[in-house]
Order: sequence, then C-alpha cells, then structure tokens
Amino acid sequence: MTSFEDSIAADARRDPETFRTMHVDALVHWAVFEKDAKKRDEARRAIRRSAAVFGILPASIHDLYMAIGHGESGGFTVPAINVRMLAYDTARAIFRAAKKHDVGTFILEIARSEMGYTDQRPAEYAAVILGAAIREGHTGPVFLQGDHFQVNARKYAADPKPELEAIGLLIDESLAAGFYNIDIDTSTLVELGKANVTEEQRKNFENAAHFTAHIRTREPKGITVSVGGEIGEVGKDVSSPEEFR
Repeated sequence: MTSFEDSIAADARRDPETFRTMHVDALVHWAVFEKDAKKRDEARRAIRRSAAVFGILPASIHDLYMAIGHGESGGFTVPAINVRMLAYDTARAIFRAAKKHDVGTFILEIARSEMGYTDQRPAEYAAVILGAAIREGHTGPVFLQGDHFQVNARKYAADPKPELEAIGLLIDESLAAGFYNIDIDTSTLVELGKANVTEEQRKNFENAAHFTAHIRTREPKGITVSVGGEIGEVGKDVSSPEEFR
C-alpha cells in the first residue's frame, strides 16, 4: 500500500511546478493546524520527503565552519535568523531574499524558550521551513539550528537530573526533525566569584561536554552535527579569552 508520504512525494516528482506553487501551502497548513495528530505528522513527513525530491535537505554547517577555521574558505558571514512569528511567511521572505542576492549560507533557528512561547516543536518548525524552501524554489542544504538549548539554573539547582534529561530529550527530538546544528547553553550554570576561571566555568563546560557526547552518539550516520556553546550571559559581564579556552 502506498503511504501518504509516498503519494505526495510522487506528486512532487510528477509535476514539480504545480506542487510547488499550489500544493505545498496546504501541506504546511496541515502540518501546523491539523488537529488529528496522525494526519498532522503525515503532512510533516510528506514535506520532508517532498523537499528531498527538490534537492532540499537538512544539513550540518560543521564542515563549512571547519573550512573557515582552517583558512580554506571565508570572506563572508553566516547569519543565524530566529524565525518565531508567522514562521511560514517569514521563512518564505528569507528564501526569496537569499535567492535574489545569491546568498548561499544562512541558518534558520529557534531557541528552547522560543519553542515554548510560540508553541513550535522541532518537527513543526522543520516542516514549515522546508515547506517555505520548496515554495520559493530553493535548492540545496537548509541549516536548521536548535538555538540556546539552555539549562534552567533554578531547576538545575533544585534537582539537576530532570533538567538535564529534558535537554537530552529535546536534542533527540530535534535531531529526528533534521536539526543538525545545536547550540548548547549551559552558561546559566557559571558561578562567578569562585577561586579561578576553571572553577567558575566547571559546571558549564562539564555539562556542555556531556551534551556534546550525547549528540555524537545519536547524530545520523555520515553527519557531524555542528555543536555550539556559551560562556556567559549577554549584558552582564564581559567574557574573556581565558573563559573561552
């Protein structure tokens, strides 16, 4: 029996232009607003399958960052855009602008806190972004990032285990949705005023290392997830090279 996702992907192959201009809007609507969870999830999977037909694939920016670090590439910046409200329309505008100006590399991201107050879980967010990419004729990688997967310091102080488990589950959920760029934010655990910088940053770097290992054991075969970290909170204290190291 042909699945819904198979049928939709076949439609995309058979008549790409009609699918792109007429059908993907409805799919995105179902992926976000369909009340039947089974049908909603089918729509999300169908968008990802169809995106692949158009050569649109969730990707990690790790290799590019490594090339820049080694001096093999450069001369440009990589904007990271937090898409929150009117996500489909906003993402469409981003892809249109990127196409107009021949922008090859940009990140579309959403933070843990933003997932909460906008009610956009990773699977929904990925479907909306990939749908927008199809709609605007994008081809190539799409860099989805989980921004500020931040540990809540108050919950951590009360009981570290459930808070760390919550971050781990969010990472798993995000990887399954195609988020191959994860920003770990354990900087909320920095304890300024300790005897030295190492001790100030210890809970930060040990937990960041823990989550990095978590990602490495779960990332898809052939993909090295780009992992980011944080060393301090914006607007409080000036971070130093020593803290970074």
